[in-house]
Amino acid sequence: MKLSPAFVRDVQRHLPQSGAVAFFDESIKGLMLELRASGTGTWYFRYRDNDKRLRLKHIGRLDSVAVNSIRKQAKAMRAALAAGDDPTSVTQKRSKVLRFDEFVEQHYFPHVRINNRSWPSTKSQISRHLMPRFGTLPLDQIHRADILAMQQTTRAEGMAVGTCNRLLIHMRTIFNAAIRWEILPEGSNPCRGLKPMKGEVRRERFLTSAEVQRLFDALDRSRSPQLAIVARMLLYTGARKREILDARWEHIDFERCILTVPRAKSGYTRHIPLSQAAMDIVNAQPRRPGNPWVFPNPKTGEPIVSLHAGWDAVRRWAGLPDVCLHDLRHSFASFLVNAGHSLYEVQALLGHQSPKMTMRYAHLAPETLLRAANSVAGALGTPG
Repeated sequence: MKLSPAFVRDVQRHLPQSGAVAFFDESIKGLMLELRASGTGTWYFRYRDNDKRLRLKHIGRLDSVAVNSIRKQAKAMRAALAAGDDPTSVTQKRSKVLRFDEFVEQHYFPHVRINNRSWPSTKSQISRHLMPRFGTLPLDQIHRADILAMQQTTRAEGMAVGTCNRLLIHMRTIFNAAIRWEILPEGSNPCRGLKPMKGEVRRERFLTSAEVQRLFDALDRSRSPQLAIVARMLLYTGARKREILDARWEHIDFERCILTVPRAKSGYTRHIPLSQAAMDIVNAQPRRPGNPWVFPNPKTGEPIVSLHAGWDAVRRWAGLPDVCLHDLRHSFASFLVNAGHSLYEVQALLGHQSPKMTMRYAHLAPETLLRAANSVAGALGTPG
């Protein structure tokens, strides 16, 4: 078959019921994708060496390397084989000359575009801050001292601690990808052992009931009906923005009132309970024949890309200039805690994999915690 980006996007349709199945590209001889029933897959280049023995050269995992990058590597191996060279040695030589900007543009960005929901901001930060500094350097010529210098200079230039730490995370992730895809050797990540800078301030903004009412009034004034719908859904469910914007009709269980997110930020499937208010919104959405999206852009019929312009106007009308859309998720959690619900319930509703993420809301209802503490005294027969 044609092992193209379209094939990978529709890969679920090709999974075997059990075991594994191998697909071979119709135009690049030797390019092979092994799919397993578990949903994982591996790219290989299959060829015969000079002794006519069948060889499999591992290229990368299905979820780690962009298809176009795989095809380029396979074509290079094919050309090397035709010239009498060993494809393995050719790819090793090729990886040594890759510059930082070449690797990021040809390998890393295509991968992030498909697998990272925060792709636009990731690309912006790397392009603005890392490419000018490291772009022309070969990957194996970037050392730990260079990363430390980046941290120090960016902070001295007035960049926030949180942003400096995100740049370190980007560099660490880029080099881990180069190692995982066998472009760099194991243990060569220059960020290894470097710790984030201290002093990062975690932003927390929770709406009060009065602020929510002002927000609803402003949303009703918006010229974007979809913005009003999406904002209410975020506040009623605590979902992440893309979990709502990318919702499909097939993912909604109307009997159990649940929205299923096939692949959440954690990488796992998550199930979002839909309150009656949320279900009322869902039931009010028109269904377009052949359109799978619950909240599409009315003009394009595709998922909404950005709500920033409309949201910026709404929050100014409401007198809430410091509130971002993600704060609606925080507010959902704060209302839960203040209503006496446990952090375990909050963790489950927000889809946090670790309770550590949920602990940020523990301080919101001291009277609830005080009642819990007093209950122990009551259980022991002591006046609380």
